[in-house]
Amino acid sequence: MEKSSNGTMAQARLESRGNKATRKGFGEALLEIGKDERVVSLSADLTGSVNMHLFQKAYPERFFNVGIAEANMISMAAGFATAGKIAYTATFANFATGRVYDQIRQSVCYSELNVKICASHSGLTLGEDGATHQILEDIGLMRGLPNMTVVVPCDYMETIRATKAIAEYDGPTYLRFSRPALADFSLESEPFEIGKSIQLKQGTDVTIIACGVMVWKALQAAYQLEEEGISARVINMHTIKPLDEEAIVAAAQETGAIVTAEEHQIFTGLSEAVAGVVVRTVPVPMGMVGVEDKFGKSGAPEELLKKFGLTEEKIKEKVKTVLGKKRA
Repeated sequence: MEKSSNGTMAQARLESRGNKATRKGFGEALLEIGKDERVVSLSADLTGSVNMHLFQKAYPERFFNVGIAEANMISMAAGFATAGKIAYTATFANFATGRVYDQIRQSVCYSELNVKICASHSGLTLGEDGATHQILEDIGLMRGLPNMTVVVPCDYMETIRATKAIAEYDGPTYLRFSRPALADFSLESEPFEIGKSIQLKQGTDVTIIACGVMVWKALQAAYQLEEEGISARVINMHTIKPLDEEAIVAAAQETGAIVTAEEHQIFTGLSEAVAGVVVRTVPVPMGMVGVEDKFGKSGAPEELLKKFGLTEEKIKEKVKTVLGKKRA
């Protein structure tokens, strides 16, 4: 394993160990950190769906199913936090953010309370439940709140590391993960630090910066581009806020072009966060792969990703477009 110039770990090639659901990683990690008696967990009647049943069985006295009452769940979590507890809440991403925005803003972020808002079933990969449940604005909602930290792990193994890391991080945190089984490829030994991205592949012509389910697609696209003679750096930007500005600036300076990839609206998400850094520091050509101001649809996860252009082919297309602008 080589060490890149900015201290991140890189591999010649990362291989998937098969498909695993990120929500399973969340549940397993929560069970482990439950050994700390300060940890309490709250579910909004979706205990099995978000894999909180493991914690419930092991620590029933510190588990609370509040029913279909997400606003109450956030308010209860805020109360636990004022008593020194580390409060983990979990439900579907649509309910965890949009439905309870007022409680998060007023009760959690304004008071800087140590509440962990853990959101499963996010984005298009929620699948057949359709547009009403496929929230594609949640990263923007959460990163716009003062004092809120936003973490979007890329696979099962990284979700385990992220769930543990936010327990050590004092303050409001939004952890976003997904429903289906996805490629599990990140390294178990890889250090996970909130606010510090991970470089997965070195490259000199362009940098692809991705989060969540799009990291694996970005990595595969980069190796396909390599076969065409294009050297693409790949960065896993697992923390959207605080953003790793140092890695973005280095990418802009060293490769001269950037493409972002996210399972979210390009407005207010990772793409705009990265663009804000680029325009303020090292303006370079940029391309964005994400949902372009649309609601989702009902369908199989991979079919939906293809329909909305969240694919390896679209990433490669954007890379070639920005390279054309770079040479102009």
